Amino acid sequence: DFWRSGDLRLVVEEGKESAIRWIEAYQPEGSSQQQQRDAILKACHTNEDVLLRSCLPGHLTASALVIDDRWEKVLLHHHAKLERWLQFGGHCDGDGNLVHAAWRECQEESGIEDLWIFPQVIDVDIHGIPEIGSEQAHDHLDIRFLVMTDHRNQPVVSEESKDVRWFAFEELKDLDTDDSIIRLVDWVVTHKAKLNCESESER
Repeated sequence: DFWRSGDLRLVVEEGKESAIRWIEAYQPEGSSQQQQRDAILKACHTNEDVLLRSCLPGHLTASALVIDDRWEKVLLHHHAKLERWLQFGGHCDGDGNLVHAAWRECQEESGIEDLWIFPQVIDVDIHGIPEIGSEQAHDHLDIRFLVMTDHRNQPVVSEESKDVRWFAFEELKDLDTDDSIIRLVDWVVTHKAKLNCESESER
């Protein structure tokens, strides 16, 4: 089942133990996902402060791909610092309940309150963040989820973004985005039948 606003499980859980449980429950498809999952778990077991942005050279982040309830479009934002169209997400800031951290970031960065999230990790991604101002280069160990919302909901641009916009799945191939966004959409298309049944039960 999808979780939505008001669900008592969408709360802050301090400490990395909760984060480790989310990552351990993820069943990777393919060797690259397996290797990245293993590397992220190693970082979790090695660093007590892995949930904090001060943890270097890398720390956990949580994000989600937001799609509409017609299964036709994806909502992306043009990241103000990275200058690319990306999914919503960000720092956990101590919150080990990664599904909540991802859901919260999507709400804040999309301006949409009515979001429901699939409570399973669907992808992991280790990627480098370049040096920006006084912030040194570092890695994001990103744990990714799927979020859905009503197709009639209109996003609001936040200070994190230059723009927020709906894109049809087929438009992504011509967009300045990250390859992992395409991977996320491919995952959604592949698992649509099962997920659609679960999302229908939420309405």
